[in-house]
Amino acid sequence: FLMNAAQVLLPKIHATKNCSGVSLKTQELYAIVFVTRYLDLLFSFISLYNTIMKLIFIGSSACIIWYIRFHRVVSQTYDREQDTFRVIFLILPCLLLGIFINHEFTITEILWTFSIYLEAVAILPQLVLLQRTKNVDTLTGNYVFLLGGYRALYLLNWIYRFLTEPGYRQWIVWISGTIQTAIYCDFFYYYFQSWRRNEKLSLPS
Repeated sequence: FLMNAAQVLLPKIHATKNCSGVSLKTQELYAIVFVTRYLDLLFSFISLYNTIMKLIFIGSSACIIWYIRFHRVVSQTYDREQDTFRVIFLILPCLLLGIFINHEFTITEILWTFSIYLEAVAILPQLVLLQRTKNVDTLTGNYVFLLGGYRALYLLNWIYRFLTEPGYRQWIVWISGTIQTAIYCDFFYYYFQSWRRNEKLSLPS
């Protein structure tokens, strides 16, 4: 789902040369999430597939950010006046939580935990932007839906593992994932309403 989300958004921006409705703030937050979570690329090798997928996540986020910030045509379509969420109010609390509530007090563990907390709220600037612009194009709506859907499927996986694996406990991941899924609930409601009525997705102000 997460890979499909990137596959929806990046080709859209490249093909249409338009990033209207896409939050640069959210893309930058996801880039921070991926970089801090995948620091193990520097000192650990699991598999070629694992390495490639991690690099794709980081690279796709970086590419989207480049398009929005620096592409001569795309950057002109960016909703700067609407995408004004103060991300410091997300980053700082998540960093403090990562420092004080973690499994092990090491740099890599703190940054990994920080990435878990930050991912839970990284979509907020995007949702706020969509609420401000109200009408949402199909591809952007699908992108947000896929991001939320991937986390919702994780909840089912956690429930299954809890029931089948004795001693399986991941409280930090569970709580963060539940909060992240709850943030999407309002969007899911309007997404399915528009899909059922075959109408363009529109969010209330």
